[in-house]
Amino acid sequence: MHMADEQEGTWLTQEAYDRLTAELDHLRGPWRKDIAKRIEEARAEGDLRENGGYHAAKDEQGKFEGRIRELEVLLRDAKVGDVQLHDGKAASGTLITAEVAGRELVFLLGNREIASGDVKVFSAESPLGAAVLGHQAGDTTTYEAPNGSTITVKVVSVEPYTGA
Repeated sequence: MHMADEQEGTWLTQEAYDRLTAELDHLRGPWRKDIAKRIEEARAEGDLRENGGYHAAKDEQGKFEGRIRELEVLLRDAKVGDVQLHDGKAASGTLITAEVAGRELVFLLGNREIASGDVKVFSAESPLGAAVLGHQAGDTTTYEAPNGSTITVKVVSVEPYTGA
């Protein structure tokens, strides 16, 4: 059990870590072989300037090579396991219930990659995430909305996110 700090890396549930590792393994292995084969087959068709299949495959390759790099960094720096609350304070990997501008909002503070289902996610760098970070149930804080208005946030509860 540990608490991940944003500077230490991203907190991931074991389920999220396993899911992202499987995605990375697939992209590094079968997907790379498949895209290389598709590029080679399209290249063999001749003139590359007018070869839509070749350009589509190259575009897909570039997009997914970026995803591979993103996953490599995320998984290399990940903290895996259960989040332990320190003094009940909001941190990466906690599920926050808050009253935001008078409406109840439940969200995960952390990275969208760890969310399962349709839970809302706000990073610690987002205006709302930064506002609640380090606060505990009962605290009231504010943040500046994109339109310049000040939004009041009351933290109702902070719980470890279990992925369920």
